[in-house]
Parts: sequence; structure tokens; C-alpha cells
Amino acid sequence: MSYLTESLKIEILMIGYGDRARTQCEVVRLFRETHPDLPPLNQGTISKIEAQYREMGHVRKVPSKRQAVVDDDTKLNLLLALEENPITPARQLARDEFFDYGPVIAPHPSFQHACNSVKYT
Repeated sequence: MSYLTESLKIEILMIGYGDRARTQCEVVRLFRETHPDLPPLNQGTISKIEAQYREMGHVRKVPSKRQAVVDDDTKLNLLLALEENPITPARQLARDEFFDYGPVIAPHPSFQHACNSVKYT
């Protein structure tokens, strides 16, 4: 589906819903007739485009969100810092030393699990 530009995705929606509602099979057939030079579409691709439009209101490419990769030493340092001062906000920990990139809203799930297992006395 990466070869589909935003304008082609809009065209697919227009084929499906332009003058009348069509089935996904009809949309696939009409798109193949219109663009024989492009790789063939399947119904799954049409479903994804329609679902994205219904959910987000557009068909632009949405960047994926990546989880931060954190080594074991950093995890240990974070746990020690939290044990020392358990009410330290995540943003302050990120600013202090643990992360060298943008703001941290919520820690990685492995941090949450590790933090929940620490017993404060």
C-alpha cells in the first residue's frame, strides 16, 4: 500500500462513494481498469483506506510511534532515582540524565512494571 499516494487514496474513496455507493469488489475492479500500470489492489487495502478515513477524517500517511530502547543500566539508574525520591515527575527524570531526546510523557511499560515491583519502606 506504500505506492498509494494521498491523491490515489482519495480517488479510491471517490470511486467507492462518488456518484453512488459501490462494493469493495467493484472499487477494486474499477481502480484496476483506471490504473492498469499500478500493482493490483485487494479488498483489504480498500478496507484499510476506508477505516482510516472514517476514524481520522483523512487519508494522509500517519507516522508510527516508536518505543524508546533503554539499556539495563539506565533502567537500574531510574529505579534507584525513584527509590530515592518516589514522587519525582517523569519529565524531571528525563531532563536530569536518563534520556537524551524529547519530553517523556510516560515511561516504557517495562519501567512501569519494574517501578510497581519496588517496595518503598
